[in-house]
Amino acid sequence: MPAARELLLDAAFTALAARPWHGVRMVDVAAAAGVSRQTLYNEFGSKDGLARALVRREAEAFLTGVERTLSDAAARAGTDAGDALAAAALWTLRAARGNPFVRAALTGCRGDRLPPAAAPPLPGPRTPRDARPFRGAPPTPAALAERIRVSAVTALGGPPQHPEELPEAGECALCRACEAAVRLTLSYVVAPAASDDEAAGEVARLTRALLAPDRP
Repeated sequence: MPAARELLLDAAFTALAARPWHGVRMVDVAAAAGVSRQTLYNEFGSKDGLARALVRREAEAFLTGVERTLSDAAARAGTDAGDALAAAALWTLRAARGNPFVRAALTGCRGDRLPPAAAPPLPGPRTPRDARPFRGAPPTPAALAERIRVSAVTALGGPPQHPEELPEAGECALCRACEAAVRLTLSYVVAPAASDDEAAGEVARLTRALLAPDRP
């Protein structure tokens, strides 16, 4: 059986499908999770704490999916960097459309239904990739984009990446291609193409063009 924390996060996520965050009551979340309201406050401290934890959970689940998608695509025979980044683009676009928290985290626009914590105004400090960068604060679009870029470079066999080394990473052709592919993908989250497949195809073409042997 899931722990009380996960049950409470699930209940809060479900509640947001029916009403905006300001209409979600802590007592109702606790009841839906089958725990006491005191247990909820013990876990999260406040409604804002619950919101931050929910945003972090959804962002981490999204990033885990991106990393798995990149790894699986890179491991398939006959695929190249364009294929892998196109697969990551498809995952990202579908996740953003299906999960309002993911869309808010990627764009910084939470809308009226989500808690303010879904769109933090300031970026958090950069940390190494193996740390958990969203433990203290919700993720920013810039932090998410950087995590995806680092994951892409790693999955495609590029040099070891740490977010604080971004200027040096810019000297690597694969790093530049991954950065551009991630930024293009995020632009399609904001302004969708005619189809996700079309957007993924453009990501693949851009990646291959940037990695063409005759480019400087």
